[in-house]
Amino acid sequence: MNDRAVGVLENYEIEVLRTWKGRGAILCESDKGLLILKEYTGPKSKIIFQDALLKQIKEQGFPLAESILKTKENDLIVYDQDRVPYILKTYFEGRECNVRDIKECRQAVKTLARLHKASHMDIELFPGIGQKAETGMDKEYEKHNRELRKVRKFLKDKSQKTNFEIFLLKHYDYFFDLALRVTEESQEYTKNQEPGNGGKTGGTGTAESCIICHGDYQHHNILVTKGDGDDKEEMAVINFEKCIRDNPVRDLYLFMRKLLEKGNWSIELGNLLLETYHQERELTQADYRQLYYRFIYPEKFWKIVNFYYNSGKSWIPGRNLEKMEKLLAQEENKTSFLENYKSTYGCFSFSSY
Repeated sequence: MNDRAVGVLENYEIEVLRTWKGRGAILCESDKGLLILKEYTGPKSKIIFQDALLKQIKEQGFPLAESILKTKENDLIVYDQDRVPYILKTYFEGRECNVRDIKECRQAVKTLARLHKASHMDIELFPGIGQKAETGMDKEYEKHNRELRKVRKFLKDKSQKTNFEIFLLKHYDYFFDLALRVTEESQEYTKNQEPGNGGKTGGTGTAESCIICHGDYQHHNILVTKGDGDDKEEMAVINFEKCIRDNPVRDLYLFMRKLLEKGNWSIELGNLLLETYHQERELTQADYRQLYYRFIYPEKFWKIVNFYYNSGKSWIPGRNLEKMEKLLAQEENKTSFLENYKSTYGCFSFSSY
């Protein structure tokens, strides 16, 4: 981030005490507390919606979320001399959630459930972004499948292949066929649900209100901080730029998948996290089913393929091969995890595993 960006702070009613560079941002100590200045790449309608969501969350009793500061001209976005847009937000002193600490991971899941309980929005109040239904799981997987199909054709047509490409192609059909089966069954399930049951069947909710997901609920965006006036540690949530209208299962899945991959798909860990969330905010049978589809879809494989195809193919990092080997090594444990999931939350049968 350019040092000249610091100059945009003059547009705010704050007294700047000092500034320093953070990860892709500028941190600022001020008379209004700790702040963070970041470039903003989204549309104006999204930042307006994000601001309304953050205010709603706090009104509903979830205080430890960031806030967006307005300029002296009452704007959410400010521009530097090169017309680069920035936003200024509150920040929290603390550290990122430790994904190796099960106690902290449970606290993060409980925090997520509380966040979802406070994230109901009346979307009719927000033209454009608020009223438009976001892309759901099925559409998301259809897009992934099209990309997987294109890369498979590219690999098969390529005359000279690297060791990674040979290895990838050898295991491609297994994951690609699984992706197609999961998408087909989830679409069939969605189609067979009664109309108007959006919130109960894992959809995006009614036309009047819905829960807004954080969109990127992972350890980088969960800060362990000290509560006011005591030494008790609490969790603050930051970086709501990817907030999206969807089933809250979306956030839960993202957080759990990353932990389960690190934990070699531990059944005990998975059940513990699900129980923790459910105790704070009840999960329906439809939620469990959508979560299952999300777990079983080979998203990690798609990520490896997508990274390979969209990077320079003349040089393929050895890390790609390591990721594929680790993915295959975890398949047995993942299969056991999914079988246990079906028996524990047994609301359906599924043939893909």
